[in-house]
Amino acid sequence: MGGGKMSIKHRILDGCDVETFILCKDVDEGKTLGLRLMAELGFEDADVVFCEMGGPGVRIRLRGYVYRPSADYQWYDQEV
Repeated sequence: MGGGKMSIKHRILDGCDVETFILCKDVDEGKTLGLRLMAELGFEDADVVFCEMGGPGVRIRLRGYVYRPSADYQWYDQEV
């Protein structure tokens, strides 16, 4: 695995998880804001894995997918 021929993002086989606390009025707003965050981070495909209201906002875990299972992997026909 050398050379830098591929971006690091394309070496990821599944996704990236983000966990944070978001200030919001309810769970629905928290989920919406969480998915907007993932879009701002550059993920075109994301899911809410966990979301729970607590005090002034939600504790939320999100998964941004680079590849879903059985996707056409960028690295499949390339040297990594």
